[in-house]
Amino acid sequence: MKKLLLLSFSIFLIGCGTSAFTTNTSNEIHLFNWGLFLEPELLDIFYEETGINVITSEYESNEAMYARFTAGTDLFDIMIPSDYMVSRLINEGLLRPINFDNIPNMEHIDTQLLNRNFDISQRYSVPYKWGTLGILYNTTMINHDVTSWDSLFNPNYAGQILMYNSERDAFAVALSRLGYSINTTNIEHINAARDMLISQLPLVQAYVTDTVMSMMVDGEAALALVYSGDASWSILSNPDLNYVIPEEGSNLWINSLVIPHNAPNPEGAEKFINFLLRPDIAARNTDWVGYTTANFTAREQGLINPELTSLASFDISPEDYNRLEVFVDLGEYRELITNAFTQVLASN
Repeated sequence: MKKLLLLSFSIFLIGCGTSAFTTNTSNEIHLFNWGLFLEPELLDIFYEETGINVITSEYESNEAMYARFTAGTDLFDIMIPSDYMVSRLINEGLLRPINFDNIPNMEHIDTQLLNRNFDISQRYSVPYKWGTLGILYNTTMINHDVTSWDSLFNPNYAGQILMYNSERDAFAVALSRLGYSINTTNIEHINAARDMLISQLPLVQAYVTDTVMSMMVDGEAALALVYSGDASWSILSNPDLNYVIPEEGSNLWINSLVIPHNAPNPEGAEKFINFLLRPDIAARNTDWVGYTTANFTAREQGLINPELTSLASFDISPEDYNRLEVFVDLGEYRELITNAFTQVLASN
């Protein structure tokens, strides 16, 4: 946990220096990144190799990223949104096509992650990290096998359940448990999921984000809704923890590197993307972050720490893969989920 806490502090310090700006130079790029999603020392290596300084800001959800980016007070050269947000940004004309002539390391990307429905032409995004949404649980605090989303609704664990503070992820739990698609736009399905999450609230200790890792490692809760990468680092820190993809199905997510339409330094951004796609850099970054890399070469050549690759949370079995859905942008129906999630949180 010390590493994670130090990272949080280092990112906070960097983020404090990333207030609104309007200019950029060829020796500077601005990265808008998920928290805990890049080894800081790689920025120093990139600077030594290219003379380009990477200034980092962070966000905790796709929706928070979108709100700040579209507010127009900051300019960014690279962002790392999830699949459905990539689709939204493309549809709204907010991304710049990538010049793949400047990214020869694209050859190392797992082809299964290319040309997905959120960027079918593969013009605007580069797969970076991927994984699943599931349940992290403490085997010393749970007296049954965790196989279903039902475990997050078990009254025996009242006050011991953590939910992730993300509207799409929270609703994925309820919709999957109800047997509906996590991409449904059916208002009856969404309302039923809303009511299920409201009924769960008395059992929930808190809706959290990155703090879920330290809380689970320290035994502050028994079960949590988490991303697989967060589960991996947590399990390495506390071997009493385990991760499962519930039998009802869940989300397969892909986070991608994209360049905003108004990026001040797109050429520098492409240099940085190509740098991150180098197998040695991708492996080192994966070892530190804990999330599964999209870099097929790094995985196949055994460059990643085997302690990490051996975890159930690091990869997906064929059986699990068939039960997973990738989020899509809901377009005009987007507010149905947003409003429903607001109602859930307001009921607490």
